[in-house]
Amino acid sequence: MADAAVTGRRNVLGTFTEAAVLLGLAAGCAVLAIASARLPQLALLAAAAGFLALGLLTGLLRLRRLRRQRAEFATLTHFAEQDPAPILATDAEGRVIFANAAARLRFGEVAGADLVSVLNASMASAGGVLHRLRMAAAASGSAREDLSTHAGRFDICLRLDGAGRCYWRIDPLARASAPVSASGEPPLMTIGRSGAVLYMNVQARTLLGRRIKRLEDVVQDLPLRPGKVHQLSTAEGPRPFELRCSSTGAGRQEIVLRELPAAGEPPPPDRTGFDDLPVPLLRLARDGRILRANAGACRLLDVASADGGSITEHMEGLGRSITDWLAEAVAGRGLHRSEFLRLTRADREVFVQVTLARVVDEGRAELVAVLNDATELKSLEAQFVQSQKMQAIGQLAGGVAHDFNNLLTAISGHCDLLLLRHDQGDADYADLVQINQNANRAAALVGQLLAFSRKQTLRPEVLDLRDTLSDLTHLLNRLVGERVHLTLRHDPVLPAIRGDRRQLEQVMMNLVVNARDAMPEGGEILIETERLVLTQPMKRDRALVEPGAYVSVRVIDEGTGIPQDKLHKVFEPFYTTKRTGEGTGLGLSTVYGIVKQTGGFIFVDSAVGSGTCFTLLFPAHDAKPQPEAVEPPPPQRKVVQNGVGVILLVEDEAPVRAFAARALRLRGYTVIEAETAEDALTKLEDPAVAVDVFVTDVVMPGMDGPTWVRKALVARPNTRVVFVSGYAEDIFGEGQMLVPNSVFLPKPFSLNELTETVHQQLH
Repeated sequence: MADAAVTGRRNVLGTFTEAAVLLGLAAGCAVLAIASARLPQLALLAAAAGFLALGLLTGLLRLRRLRRQRAEFATLTHFAEQDPAPILATDAEGRVIFANAAARLRFGEVAGADLVSVLNASMASAGGVLHRLRMAAAASGSAREDLSTHAGRFDICLRLDGAGRCYWRIDPLARASAPVSASGEPPLMTIGRSGAVLYMNVQARTLLGRRIKRLEDVVQDLPLRPGKVHQLSTAEGPRPFELRCSSTGAGRQEIVLRELPAAGEPPPPDRTGFDDLPVPLLRLARDGRILRANAGACRLLDVASADGGSITEHMEGLGRSITDWLAEAVAGRGLHRSEFLRLTRADREVFVQVTLARVVDEGRAELVAVLNDATELKSLEAQFVQSQKMQAIGQLAGGVAHDFNNLLTAISGHCDLLLLRHDQGDADYADLVQINQNANRAAALVGQLLAFSRKQTLRPEVLDLRDTLSDLTHLLNRLVGERVHLTLRHDPVLPAIRGDRRQLEQVMMNLVVNARDAMPEGGEILIETERLVLTQPMKRDRALVEPGAYVSVRVIDEGTGIPQDKLHKVFEPFYTTKRTGEGTGLGLSTVYGIVKQTGGFIFVDSAVGSGTCFTLLFPAHDAKPQPEAVEPPPPQRKVVQNGVGVILLVEDEAPVRAFAARALRLRGYTVIEAETAEDALTKLEDPAVAVDVFVTDVVMPGMDGPTWVRKALVARPNTRVVFVSGYAEDIFGEGQMLVPNSVFLPKPFSLNELTETVHQQLH
């Protein structure tokens, strides 16, 4: 029906327009006729017809405008009828000509009534309010004003149309920015220019405990500071309130009261979206008390709620005091500089990166802490530091081992010289044997240092660990004793590995002895081998194991176990949980060095009271182990009593050089001594000096052993060479050319080992 009415109106308007056009054409024709005939009577008649046509056109246009205004009014009232807010329309005199359903429900049947009288029942001075709105809308066509009354707060909107009608929308307002009571209305007051309280709602009177007349009767710290905290007098005494002010026009202000918690009271529920932020956040008091912890922070701290607690209950510093750090941040120093802290979680070790920002809320300085999980970062840092530390200790161990080997060579060598002059019936013979045995024990300890620093000499070969462990079982059973049962369990399809048999036997002996010591009451030690194939990289204990085939060896005991906070220290040199005198602390560090030098990995799992499991991973080797050929034992070689030849001995350590020279001379060799490589080359410049064997240290001040030997062999190409060193044989370095006709004799060496090596080079 509405579409038909609109179509009808359009047809009528089209007819009026066509009539106006025809009248205009008629008037134009009349003027032309007059002009051609030049008759005065006809001119007057044509003018009258033109004015008549103009009048008719004006009337038609006015009728069209009235119809349009009525159509617009009908359309507006149709849509306004269902609006939830009261809407009224008045004519130019202020009489109500329309009221929608919401207005009729609130004000009753008001058609034809004066709008001022209708609104006087809900608001004081309604006439003034309506007049202000009319004056404001006269220029722009619309106006708006917030109005607080005893019946509530309203948003009044006015819009004018071209016909002089006024459309009023009276919308009740809800105050989401302030705490509301059960009735939904916040506590508020309306004050005038002079501070007189014009209006207080029920919630404000209940909160303050009385009806007040002036603002100074309740606010103790005037002047009024909108949005700030003021102390207000209440029935329970002075209380802090946040006062939010807004102007309502004519010099009046509406004040919304927001009560704040007193000292010691829990904070009100947060409505700022703090809890919904995806970043872990803490609001901290200046003393470290947690005022608010959002959901992300609670998840990171592994607690249901952290509000009211102290930050020191959940975190611990890595050296710097947390309270001192917070105090500096509250004072405005060191802000936006991150600190790394460790969480006091029982399930796992978690590090957080904490950045502080200082905020002032309600006159109090507070801190906002932004947390970031830095566990992976600290793990990488710890891995790097551990690697650097182990490398430094390895270098130190290698250097110490070199110096000790020189000392032990001199001690054991001179002891051998003394033993040559004493027989078993001599009173000093037993003491000399003790010195020699303890020197050998010290040499074994130095060998462990070299194993940790991965600078020992390895003799790798293809091994089947099943055969190696089976051959070692008899010795291991003697080590563990009667109260400990040793069990071996092998994988039937175990691949071969490449390693040094002697060093791998030492690894197993060290692990089994540690397992035995962890079970003072006895128990079982299980050695289990297994083929392991990794299809993806395995990250474990700061190590990355690449995909591939491996041989896994597990040594499992039922001992006391290792505490979790000590697991990461067990491979450090000189660290031991045994009592003084029971261990050197080099056993597991030696195991670590041998395994790493072989290209494998070692991991440890332990639980206090449940035992420990050491897992070794060795890369599988494709080649099959060659069975050891059964050879007849070599004939016993007699100790060389007399030798013939000239030996050039080059050694920078005077005690070692003195022992070696005496030992060789005792066997009949002619010895030419040199302290440095440069001194040796100088002696060789004399062509009359004939030398059969060079015996030289590898590492010396100035030119090293291999360098000067290569220079000397240019003129003496057939000379045999014996290199001696307190370092491992790989001190020569990878990729260097081997010196022809040379052998390596590690320090410490005995008198017989030195003379036998020289004799073999000569023969």
